[in-house]
Amino acid sequence: MVKSPAIRAGLTLVSVAALILATTSVASARPGDDGALSTADGARDAHQHGGTAGHLPATQSNVNVVSKLKMKNAVPEKIADVGVFKDYAYLAAWGVVSCTYNGVHVVDIKDPAKPKEVAFIQSKEGSYPGEGVQALQLDTPAFTGDVLVTNNEKCKDKAGFGGMNLYDVTNPEHPTPLAVGIGDSTADGQGKKTSNQTHSVFAWDAGDKAYAVIVDNEEGTDVDIMDITNPKKPFLTAEYDLDKTFPQILQNAPSNLTEVFLHDLVVKQIAGKQVMLLSYWDAGYVTVDMTDVHNPIYVGDTDFANPDPQLQESAGLIEKPEGNGHQGEFTLDNRFVIGADEDFAPNGAEGTTDDSATPFQISQGSDTPQLQGGESLTGDAVYAGQACSGDPVVPPAAVTASGSQIAIVTRGLCAFTEKVANVEAAGGYDGIVIINREGTDGCGAFGMSVAGNIPTSSVDRQTGFGFFDLEASYDNAACLAGAASLIPGLSLGAVGDLVSLRAFFDGWGYVHLFDNSTGKMSELDTYAIPEAMDPAYAVGFGDLSVHEVATSKQRADLAYFSYYAGGFRVTKIIDDKLVETGRFIDEGGNNFWGVDVFENNGVEYVAASDRDFGLYIFRYTGN
Repeated sequence: MVKSPAIRAGLTLVSVAALILATTSVASARPGDDGALSTADGARDAHQHGGTAGHLPATQSNVNVVSKLKMKNAVPEKIADVGVFKDYAYLAAWGVVSCTYNGVHVVDIKDPAKPKEVAFIQSKEGSYPGEGVQALQLDTPAFTGDVLVTNNEKCKDKAGFGGMNLYDVTNPEHPTPLAVGIGDSTADGQGKKTSNQTHSVFAWDAGDKAYAVIVDNEEGTDVDIMDITNPKKPFLTAEYDLDKTFPQILQNAPSNLTEVFLHDLVVKQIAGKQVMLLSYWDAGYVTVDMTDVHNPIYVGDTDFANPDPQLQESAGLIEKPEGNGHQGEFTLDNRFVIGADEDFAPNGAEGTTDDSATPFQISQGSDTPQLQGGESLTGDAVYAGQACSGDPVVPPAAVTASGSQIAIVTRGLCAFTEKVANVEAAGGYDGIVIINREGTDGCGAFGMSVAGNIPTSSVDRQTGFGFFDLEASYDNAACLAGAASLIPGLSLGAVGDLVSLRAFFDGWGYVHLFDNSTGKMSELDTYAIPEAMDPAYAVGFGDLSVHEVATSKQRADLAYFSYYAGGFRVTKIIDDKLVETGRFIDEGGNNFWGVDVFENNGVEYVAASDRDFGLYIFRYTGN
């Protein structure tokens, strides 16, 4: 079980659920790697939240649409998270679909039926917010007022900022920057000019002190605690690699649960303690007492049941759980934790060789032909080297025993798409597998943003050695310390094992209900929309994964979900079960990212952000 730092979890629209990291390397793309997605979230820079094609039909039950407002300059996939505070909604303008007009929309919702956009907070050039848009009141010796916190990721590497931003929104219609681009700016003990990119942020007032925790995209120590007592002068005060601090959160089986990194988190005062709930991807959901941020105390965590309980219940299929602990919340009475597992890949993928029936994990390329559930590809491994344009020409596929050939290519030097094009030009190959290179950010499993006309997958370096019976010569420590791409001792055209790749339906992301207890939390139930566990809806209906959950501020039994193309959903906890009691999908479909609960004149409303449109305000009308 290893740490998967680097770019994390919002996923590509195809096979990120299959990404498995096999080293402790920092996973980031080198120049020429064509957007290597070295962890599940590595796809964040390649349309992390999928496409907009297809949708489910309109539906409505026990949910009223109070209002909706299209954001200025909104284009498909431009709107990200939403947060609400004191009669104002804050919606992130995401920077991946277009690296312009990034920032935060400020919407006056004093009258929920008549929202109006009143301000826009422009991000620094090349930066953009996504998850964790949050406003709160601070009352410290250094500052009294309302503060908005947002994360920073980059869409222009040289121009963009990392870290977090703090804005004074005491007057939300005239927001004022307090600090921009502040975060972890250390590398191997040395200072650097810019802070690490961050995926999410959450802040809390702890009395005389105030803190923000940010998700560090670029280090294994990915829980970064910022002291924001004086929000004009925030500073990094602590950082943790949580699976090293608390190794009990790791899960030894099944073998695919190896992507261990922080994705999102909240902090809530419970019984006088500041309790942090961390969504730690393949390690599950973790609760930590952060009353003293310099002395975190383990409280509890979850495991993923094997086999996957929701897939077995809904579809009668037996597969390993995928992990993907994305975002969670406590219920109003703190009795339960509700976790939302994000998964954009309804088809998992794995491979075997004629030497061993033990499967290895693969990740299918983003824009190459995909193996769908039940489909497979088998061929003899043929070594094709780096397959860059300046390298020796890839030999055409020769006649082998199986009659089919899969080109085995090493990562490095040039773009993945260039490698695929050169293999295609050689002719005769039925598939391509790209194995990782050496380096501190290499060796392990990775995903790829790649285009081509041949099914293309990626594997870790040790697996690639095994295709040619060289696994005994693989040394992971030497790999991490090295800089090579090619497999030593192999000649172009060398034929290795018979490799078989298969895809299998394992469903979209869904919801867990846990008993909020100390130690290992018991899983009480799971919930998914029916289409998410039906192979007939694997393609062509949009992304049917849950994204976020928000729990009611008035009732301990209600939870609200943004479910991408699955729309807005409401569940009620009945006898420790999650029962759907409300739903809404608009005419023409929806694509919801964020969800947040607020009250107005004693009435509970829910704000939801549609990625392609803007703000929806709902009211649940059920019991």
